[in-house]
Amino acid sequence: MVSTYALVLAAGRGTRFGGTLPKQYLSLGGVSVLRHAVTAFSAHPRICGVLVTIRPEDRAAYDIATTGLDLLAPVSGGAERQDSVRLGLEALESLGPSRVLIHDGARPFPDAAVIDRVIDALDRAPAAIPGLPLGDTIKRVAGETIIETVDRAGLWRVQTPQGFHFETILAAHRAATGRALTDDAAVAEAAGIAPLIVAGSEENLKVTTADDLVTAERLIAARASQLLGDIRIGQGFDVHPFGPGSGLMVCGVEIPHDSGAVGHSDADVGLHALTDAILGAIGAGDIGMHFPPSDPQWKGASSDRFLAHAVGLVRGKDGSIAALDVTIICERPRIGPYRAAMVERVAAIVGIAPDRVSVKATTTEKLGFTGRGEGIAAQAVATVRLPL
Repeated sequence: MVSTYALVLAAGRGTRFGGTLPKQYLSLGGVSVLRHAVTAFSAHPRICGVLVTIRPEDRAAYDIATTGLDLLAPVSGGAERQDSVRLGLEALESLGPSRVLIHDGARPFPDAAVIDRVIDALDRAPAAIPGLPLGDTIKRVAGETIIETVDRAGLWRVQTPQGFHFETILAAHRAATGRALTDDAAVAEAAGIAPLIVAGSEENLKVTTADDLVTAERLIAARASQLLGDIRIGQGFDVHPFGPGSGLMVCGVEIPHDSGAVGHSDADVGLHALTDAILGAIGAGDIGMHFPPSDPQWKGASSDRFLAHAVGLVRGKDGSIAALDVTIICERPRIGPYRAAMVERVAAIVGIAPDRVSVKATTTEKLGFTGRGEGIAAQAVATVRLPL
């Protein structure tokens, strides 16, 4: 059975970045740069194990960065990157790996597709390197002066993880001891091995400078946005005067009262405000546009139909209701005894969990029309997710 291990290099000091903490331990999206990199391999189903090379003095930072991850015990790296790779390979040798992927711990985003492409290419060659062809015009510069334009045809910028047949790259590194080669592909080339090139990823950046870390943070934010979708917020407000009657509907629940609410439909102030909030979140106008008071078919209509219609418009856009929050404003009747029933009713109409619905009540301290007991009002906020 072919076994593939990952060797992640985290023994560097990152002198170009500046600061006292090595760049691989800096925070990125709430966890370290190194944790992002290591997790990509530990979570990959084709990777049998992950080993990290570190500086002994960084052990405490490493332990914090990798808490909870199932990794092989780290090993101490060497003075140069090439030394760290060789020491890591020798630590893996006793496990008898068939293949190894060697990755820089300062590259936080080696996605699963890149890892798969490198592994698959090792069926056809002893070495495989991810990279991207150069798209910009290339200039050779001395000081501040351009000396010549370099033909970019056939030039690629390479990335990691770089994959190898294990025994082949271990022998190549042992033979290259003492030489200063820039990456493991160069070590392989020095041993007469011609690596295959496979497609890398623009997101597989290396954190070398502070600007790189800012770019990586933007990628984290973009990924979170993709996961969450397009978050929309809408607000609604509704008012109904009191009139003849012995009760009124609020958030789909009938409440006994010494008067009723006046309106063309059942005058449910809570459901009307929620309906407007949802319509506002998706830019679909207001309740009056969809259910004109001048249309007799809506006379006395149950307002759950209005709210269900708004929810249907969201679902027609492949969206979902994330949360609803409505505040009922009146001096009377008391809303508190009916709050739980209102939450359950709204959740049932919308088709979401009750813990995504909030119903609150307040007064205006006897000020204004609600304070004088002339009517009831409601304001609502709806949070809607739509696909990007």
